Amino acid sequence: MTSTADYANLRAQLDTLTTEAFRPDLAEIDRRSTLDIARTMNGEDATVPAAVAQRLPEIAAAIDATAARMARGGRLIYAGAGTAGRLGVLDASECPPTFNTDPSEVLGLIAGGPSAMVTAVEGAEDSKEFAAQDLTAIGLTDLDTVVGISASGRTPYAIGAIEHARALGALTIGLSCNAGSALAAAADHGIEIVVGPELLTGSTRLKAGTAQKLVLNMLSTITMIRLGKTYGNLMVDVRASNEKLRARSRRIVALATGATDLEIETALSMTGGEVKNAILTILGGVDGPAAARLLEASNGHLRAALEATKPH
Repeated sequence: MTSTADYANLRAQLDTLTTEAFRPDLAEIDRRSTLDIARTMNGEDATVPAAVAQRLPEIAAAIDATAARMARGGRLIYAGAGTAGRLGVLDASECPPTFNTDPSEVLGLIAGGPSAMVTAVEGAEDSKEFAAQDLTAIGLTDLDTVVGISASGRTPYAIGAIEHARALGALTIGLSCNAGSALAAAADHGIEIVVGPELLTGSTRLKAGTAQKLVLNMLSTITMIRLGKTYGNLMVDVRASNEKLRARSRRIVALATGATDLEIETALSMTGGEVKNAILTILGGVDGPAAARLLEASNGHLRAALEATKPH
């Protein structure tokens, strides 16, 4: 049972957070026109990329450390509650179709489990122990990277995930939207995107959520670039799981090689539909099995595999 003193202590904590601050200038926003509210909200949102820009060196350092672990077989694991947890699950779920990663390589953990994606699970975010249990359940190792996500930077579930991961020797990243956060302090790499008070007091699904989405986009995308999942700005590891992606696969091979439709179809059929392998057969002048061997030898980096086909 939570006591009055506990609530007073929590309220005092929230009073110190910029993400929870009250904006007197917006106290009568409900009396404004819809267009005026939309303009105000859009103006608030426009400040978020600049706040992210302030932390690019910390973001880059975290990405390089993550890529180094993943190159050795580690996984990228997001952990958060509420909106923060949902954003982590979203980013993780988009990696297999975009980068052909195995679903076990990038994971999203949300306080309260999968059902919390659509229904709030009361009290789940308040437990460090739940985070440790969730990480134990997926067999966390010291090769893995755990990203704790929390707008306030004080959510016990996110902090618990970081503390448990760090104790096991995993790489830890703490992403929050308040300066001097406990989450950033607990992690190897602290990233604090200070976006200021929200349009609706304490509604951190707004600017804070946008900031988290932007940083998670960078973490996963640039890590995958570092791991050789792209060729230039082409998604050469895309998984063609539907008609749109099958068409995109052919377009990617065309953009990378300038080959004819017939050459592209031949290359894709020779390589079981693998875009990266198809490009290598065309640009490197090798057959399907040779392309597969070259890519394996270069750890999936298409540029390195192409270099290996050139006479030295």
